[in-house]
Amino acid sequence: MKKELVSMRPHIGIFGRRNAGKSSLINALTGQNAAIVSETPGTTTDPVGRAMEILPLGPVFIVDTAGLDDFGELGEKRVKKSMEVLGRTDLIILVSSSESFGDIEREFAERIEKTGEKILVVFSKSDIEKRSSFNNEYLKLKNIPYIYVSSRTKENISELRNKLAEMLPEVITSDVILRDLVGKDDIVVQVIPIDSAAPKGRVILPQEQALRDALDSHSISVVVQTGELASALKILNKKPSLVVTDSQAIEEVGNITPENIPLTTYSILFSRLKGDLNIFVKGLSVLNDLKDGDKIFIAEACTHHPQPDDIGRYKLPKWIEGYTGKKLEFIVNPGKMIHQDMSDAKLIIHCGGCMINRKEVLQRISAADEKMIPITNYGVIISHIHNQLRRTIRMFPETYRTYKEMFGGE
Repeated sequence: MKKELVSMRPHIGIFGRRNAGKSSLINALTGQNAAIVSETPGTTTDPVGRAMEILPLGPVFIVDTAGLDDFGELGEKRVKKSMEVLGRTDLIILVSSSESFGDIEREFAERIEKTGEKILVVFSKSDIEKRSSFNNEYLKLKNIPYIYVSSRTKENISELRNKLAEMLPEVITSDVILRDLVGKDDIVVQVIPIDSAAPKGRVILPQEQALRDALDSHSISVVVQTGELASALKILNKKPSLVVTDSQAIEEVGNITPENIPLTTYSILFSRLKGDLNIFVKGLSVLNDLKDGDKIFIAEACTHHPQPDDIGRYKLPKWIEGYTGKKLEFIVNPGKMIHQDMSDAKLIIHCGGCMINRKEVLQRISAADEKMIPITNYGVIISHIHNQLRRTIRMFPETYRTYKEMFGGE
């Protein structure tokens, strides 16, 4: 199940001019007609993402984009939409023919080079075009890797697959959520509150992933709601090795769970999986310096219909104002990318990030760092506000040291 999750796959963005052969290249790479191919320029309009398998790389998520040379009012919007893919891709493939490689491609490649993103140039029509020594010299000068292939004859497609695997080894990150904290026959109690925000007939993705990870560790999972936790702990003949709960219930669960039982939250587990738990803890330093009217930017990764007790819009603002004693301005931005101006924000609070990949979470952390704005996330700040953070990060030594340096204590 986990290997099929889009957010856990390496993301590859396919860019190039209209009719450069982007869709044909995707079909050649995957060995299937996954993308629509047409001689008509502009067949691909908005970015289209597809979960695929590319051996020897394995499961990937490929995003096919509109042409970089699209024009007119609508075309400019398409190009802008395509550029939003940047920042959440682990590798960018710039597709071009050898003969048409020009200013558009060079400007795009140099833009990517400045951001430090990984880029590979693919000349996709080697069966009908000669190789250009001028292009080769330019790319070598810029230290940009390139390869000549033919999507039609499949020349060098195997070599391209190997090149992708070579450029993406560190992207296939650990998918360990809690497996390093528990082992065979250990008891893991997962506390899953069912409230108005809970989906009908299922649990949310982080809970599902954590449960699967516990199964992979061959531990024994006990799943309860908050009201049944005390009874479950009494019934168990063996002390649990770990209790995991939803952040919103951390205060109640912390009061019920004995101090000698390790306790954490789903959001904190996913903070270290997809983001940077240390940075999120450091972001708390600004809380005591907030003043009335300060702006707090709440960055959600997905869009959803707000519930009456929505965490980002209602619960979190109430908790933070109660903790700080200040009247603050909260700006909620749902969606794939952060669009709004956040330059005057005093703090950014990110959601758990379960629906996006690690690259995008790190990109958002980097954007906050560039603007010198502290950043934390839901799980960290909720645990802190409810006086449970020391406990919920104690099992992570480096982060725990960071916390003690900031707030003191043992």
